[in-house]
Amino acid sequence: MYKYLQNRFALSEQGAKDFVRGSLYCALADISLMVPLGLVVLLLDALLKPILGVPTGQPPDLLLYTVLALLILGFMFVCHWYQYTSVYVSTYRESATRRISLAEKLRHLPLSYFGEKDLSDLTNTIMGDCATLETAFSHAIPQMVGASISTILVGIGLLVFDWKMGVALLWVAPVALAIIVGSKKIQEKGIQTHYDAKRACADRIQECLETVQDIKAYNQEEAYLVGLDQKLDEAERLQISSEFTTGIFVKSAEMVLKLGLATVILVGSSLLVSGQTDLLVFLIFLIAASRIYDPLTGILANIAEIIHTDVPINRMNEIMRHPVQEGATEYSTDGYDIVFDHVGFSYNEGETVLNDVSFTAKQGEVTALVGPSGGGKSTATKLAARFWDPNRGTITLGGVDISTVDPEALLRNYAIVFQDVVLFNDTVMENIRLGRRDATDDEVKAAAQAAMCDEFVSRLPQGYQTIIGENGSTLSGGERQRISIARALLKDAPVVLLDEATASLDVENETKIQSAISQLIRDKTVLIIAHRMRTVANADTIVVLDGGYVAQQGTSDELLKEGGLYKHMVSLQRQSMDWSI
Repeated sequence: MYKYLQNRFALSEQGAKDFVRGSLYCALADISLMVPLGLVVLLLDALLKPILGVPTGQPPDLLLYTVLALLILGFMFVCHWYQYTSVYVSTYRESATRRISLAEKLRHLPLSYFGEKDLSDLTNTIMGDCATLETAFSHAIPQMVGASISTILVGIGLLVFDWKMGVALLWVAPVALAIIVGSKKIQEKGIQTHYDAKRACADRIQECLETVQDIKAYNQEEAYLVGLDQKLDEAERLQISSEFTTGIFVKSAEMVLKLGLATVILVGSSLLVSGQTDLLVFLIFLIAASRIYDPLTGILANIAEIIHTDVPINRMNEIMRHPVQEGATEYSTDGYDIVFDHVGFSYNEGETVLNDVSFTAKQGEVTALVGPSGGGKSTATKLAARFWDPNRGTITLGGVDISTVDPEALLRNYAIVFQDVVLFNDTVMENIRLGRRDATDDEVKAAAQAAMCDEFVSRLPQGYQTIIGENGSTLSGGERQRISIARALLKDAPVVLLDEATASLDVENETKIQSAISQLIRDKTVLIIAHRMRTVANADTIVVLDGGYVAQQGTSDELLKEGGLYKHMVSLQRQSMDWSI
């Protein structure tokens, strides 16, 4: 049962156990609300007997009934106290566990997964969907299960007490339930459509925030906001439509429940007139009707709430069930040569990015990947770090197939600087220290100096303790890239991957950083991507990728003598250097 609950409601093992316990306490709390009915029956019985001419030994003891009433109130308080603590406290604890589990799962997923998703969608799953389930599990689902259990138990008791009156009271429950359950697919369709519209709206808002500079630069604020308003209006319309659809079915089911009181009155009056029941039984069922329909109404509303949670639960389960990249956490290499052996790769089926690529990046040498845009250079470096796994062929590090190594364990040996720099809203010091968390301040500053960061850090208000904003928003592109290079230098890993690492630097700083990198990459395996031919001219090996194939390999001098694509690219860059306005 616990396994089913874990899969059905995206719960942890402890969460499933807490859910069962909370549901039982909800049932007990609902039953406690029916206990006063027994006391009322006893009191009515004592009061009606003299009126109906039934001899009694003595008048009802009001003190006894008062004491019983106080005991019942105490029992109700205890039941509701345990219900509250078991449902709400465990729900919020499970919500924290759920968010952490999702974050941990995302941390282990291959980057190919993130290529299929967008940031706002994943953020909404962790924050919005988790909040939705938090509300459902604190206010709806355990209460529904508890109400169902208590209603069934009370219903069985009423049927045993008087089956005719019991049927008159309870026949509406399965009919109302059928209305809600029968409309599930219609409700789910509306809910899914609303979720899709919300996601499109969130994507549009995030896009607006990320591209606001370009929107303003081209005076497109008004046109863009018109499109955003349309997305917002569509999301609002579909939300109203979804809630209206759910409301129709829930209210229709509640209307059916109201018929139960009418049938109790009609059937009870008929049985009372015919002498098949007595006034006390009639009154008992009237009182029961006024009480039992409240939890039934709650059940119907909460079933609709459960239907609403199906979409976020499915989204979470899709993340949690996605296969992760696994491998050995401990491994030993014979050096750090990176070997591509007939590697083929495609992001999407039928769209080949690399095709039968073979080359070796040797330790102690610089291997440069060059070629036209879209040739597969960045993809090759990401495959080398196991951000993705190749579809065909193998990639080895020091003779070890990297597909057999845990990605986090593998990346301990890599220092990476990609073209798209990622910085954090923290100090310069801590952004660089990310390369090696136990590095001293002096070591961080040494790496920063080697990456030519001192020049601009000295101008910042608090120097290395200056907060640089979200993704380094207060810095220029070149400054951000130099911090990223300093981070990689600080890590001092045996494998260095540089993807357009100097693209945002001026010629003077590029030359200085190349000199610093040359001193610090001694005896390391270096794989570098650059579009400037002067950047890779001194590389030990140049691999020319074109259309996913290895077009040429060799040193710069060898490739220039050979002719072909590399020589053509060098010639074009020389021509562009002579261009002037």
